[in-house]
Amino acid sequence: MAKKRRDIFITGFPTFVAREFFQTAYQKEDKAIFRLLVRPEVVDQANRIIDKGDFDRKRVFIYSGDVVSIDLGLSGTEYLEIVANVTDIYHIATIWWLGADRERVRNVNVLGVRNIIDAAVEMKKLKRLNHFSTAFVSGERTGVIMESELQNGQRFRNRYERTKYEAELMMQESMQRLPISIYRPTIIIGDSKTGVIDKVAGPYYVITAMMQMPANLPVVMPGKGNKPLNLVPIDFVCEAMHTISKQTQSVGKTFHLCDPNPLSSHGVFKLIASAAGVPSPVGKRLPFGLTNAVLKLPFLEKAMRNPRQFLEEVNQLTIYNCINTMESLSESQVRCPPLKDYVGTLINYLRRSEHMSSVPDTVADDILG
Repeated sequence: MAKKRRDIFITGFPTFVAREFFQTAYQKEDKAIFRLLVRPEVVDQANRIIDKGDFDRKRVFIYSGDVVSIDLGLSGTEYLEIVANVTDIYHIATIWWLGADRERVRNVNVLGVRNIIDAAVEMKKLKRLNHFSTAFVSGERTGVIMESELQNGQRFRNRYERTKYEAELMMQESMQRLPISIYRPTIIIGDSKTGVIDKVAGPYYVITAMMQMPANLPVVMPGKGNKPLNLVPIDFVCEAMHTISKQTQSVGKTFHLCDPNPLSSHGVFKLIASAAGVPSPVGKRLPFGLTNAVLKLPFLEKAMRNPRQFLEEVNQLTIYNCINTMESLSESQVRCPPLKDYVGTLINYLRRSEHMSSVPDTVADDILG
């Protein structure tokens, strides 16, 4: 009997993670149908990406809608088409930017998940609902975080972490009636093979600052820089999620998509400095509390892309256990490469990029980090 082809529904397109995941899945599946949920204001951009990429329009369909709306903002005919055919959902749409409207963040990150779950319940052919979360649902917890852990009385540093935690609670509560898998990436950076990332966020603020400093002026790191800084390239994240999501044994499990051997933050930036040809960062000079207080100023928080959240992660002793992920990938070739193997690629891309001083726009609001 011929194997039924997958009918894949992806939310969040054309934001960075959704776009990169779509391209990964499309390259690996030459028969699958892809249905992309796109917010109305960026439908034209989504169409340009598909046309420029020379994707088969007989297998790729764009739907104008929004996860925050009833029936995902689709027409009756479109919604029935989705419900009748979809076999696999990859729910990637989210907002992480701290400067985004508070209500919009909650609507997308929490209400959007409820709407996806409601739609999934109606899908008779559904084989898997894949939920893209974040390792930072652990909030301010320190020590070893297991993939099976979620509720541990943790406090949260921002509304992104809190809303993603609430979304995961809903997904876990729905596992009894739906085939769900949850993925928690740590800090996502560029492609390890190309360096590509379409916006400057989180660690890139620090990297680009280092690259632009005068040659005789070393960068001062906030804090001691001795905590692990867990970075993962986008290609590993997409390949790992795609591989794991097709395994029957991954139903009902959560997966930390992380570097199993992360460097300390000082080690990371020392490596970056060496690759960029700039002085290594100096630690123990600027108290972390002072830096964090300055970055909490409203005009800075809105103007910059999560630098405060990133610096908090730099100064938190947290280790993400990833035994589920390692077991699921053990028979594949998918591995998280060490930063030293691709740091030069990241630096070279940033040097060529026109986005080194970019600011958030309507699409970027949903980019994962």
